[in-house]
Amino acid sequence: MPRAKEAYPKQVKELKQTRRGVARERAVLVEIIDETQEDQRGNGHRDRLEELGRLADTAGAEVVATMTQRRHRVHPSTYIGSGKVDELTALAKDSRAHVIIFGNDLTPAQVRNLEKATDCKTIDRSELILDIFATRARTSEARLQVELAQLEYIQPRLKRMWTHLSRMEGGGLGTRGPGETQLESDRRLVRDRITDLRARLREIDARKEREVQSRAGAPTVGLVGYTNAGKSSLLNALTGADAYVADKLFATLDTRTRGWELPYHVTVLLSDTVGFIRDLPHHLVASFKATLEEAVHADLLMHVVDVSTEHVQADLDAVGTVLAEIGCKEKPQLLVLNKADLVEDPVHLDLVRRACPGSVAVSAKTGLGLDRLASEVTDRLMGPPTEMTVRTAAPDGRLLAWIDRHATVLEKTIEDGEIVQVIRLPKRLAAELPRVARD
Repeated sequence: MPRAKEAYPKQVKELKQTRRGVARERAVLVEIIDETQEDQRGNGHRDRLEELGRLADTAGAEVVATMTQRRHRVHPSTYIGSGKVDELTALAKDSRAHVIIFGNDLTPAQVRNLEKATDCKTIDRSELILDIFATRARTSEARLQVELAQLEYIQPRLKRMWTHLSRMEGGGLGTRGPGETQLESDRRLVRDRITDLRARLREIDARKEREVQSRAGAPTVGLVGYTNAGKSSLLNALTGADAYVADKLFATLDTRTRGWELPYHVTVLLSDTVGFIRDLPHHLVASFKATLEEAVHADLLMHVVDVSTEHVQADLDAVGTVLAEIGCKEKPQLLVLNKADLVEDPVHLDLVRRACPGSVAVSAKTGLGLDRLASEVTDRLMGPPTEMTVRTAAPDGRLLAWIDRHATVLEKTIEDGEIVQVIRLPKRLAAELPRVARD
């Protein structure tokens, strides 16, 4: 009995393959801005067309032309209206484009109508992001997650693949076209595969949750942030890891966890997670739930933002939306202003610091601010430093060794055969001192 994956209809395979690669294709970008949402967000929101261009570049496309339009409501059949469709058709023809990429999510009918009118392949933002994720997936877990998201995206779009066959045997009772029959078969195969993938990912999710919970003895810190904010670079700088780093969106999809030694010889587990983006497709958020488990169970989230951009607040809002969606909005967070070495105007950095009190400016590339970051994380996890006096019998070598490892000795004297030390250590470690003394 062949597996559901092996029984994929040929047309579904072709759709996944042709839709996957916009590499080396000439692309026209189209961004439709909802004027109502724009008014609500104000003028500080991220330039959507710029972001769409970066996504297209990450996918390997060459952007040859762009088009923008502000609308109060979308056109139900083509999203942009007949006049803009004619303009887009001419633009695609003049620029010899192979693909039109919309920065908005389109319905299957809108894609079909646009492709028919422009005679050019048309994809939307979600499909573009799925394309990037498909090329970035390296582990078996990531491949399963991406495949599930792709199939959930493809499923409602199957119908338009068979319109050329549905009329071959006419209509009416008893004359069902082979397209209709094949469509039902394909839907069943895709539905079965989705069920299989969800079951396998639930097993991975449960295993991941047990793995994360098994680390209850060690504090955990999760790196979250907008894609390309420098999370992997920061992980490498803090822990000596060898995570893949590239100046691209979604350079890595897999979670990496490494030990990070903080002041007072406190070791925490630092985990990198997949980067976020505004309006991250819900299929991807759901599919990558297991990957995001590190953030869900972390004691502290280090929210990394690229402070060298002009879109800091928009990036913060986008990440905040995804964190709320996975149930992490209320978790303790430390804002890390990365790439501070790239900020050309010191006033910009100062304004961001004032707008984000308690943040730490760092550079994963140069090491700027990393010591302060380690101290801040220690304070957040272990409590602020406190001073205390400890009297220790000279033979108690275990307690003396523990103090020497975890505390800063401010003063040390010998009184009546006992060692008297004034020490400084975090509040949480100070609470462990009586237990260490008893043992």
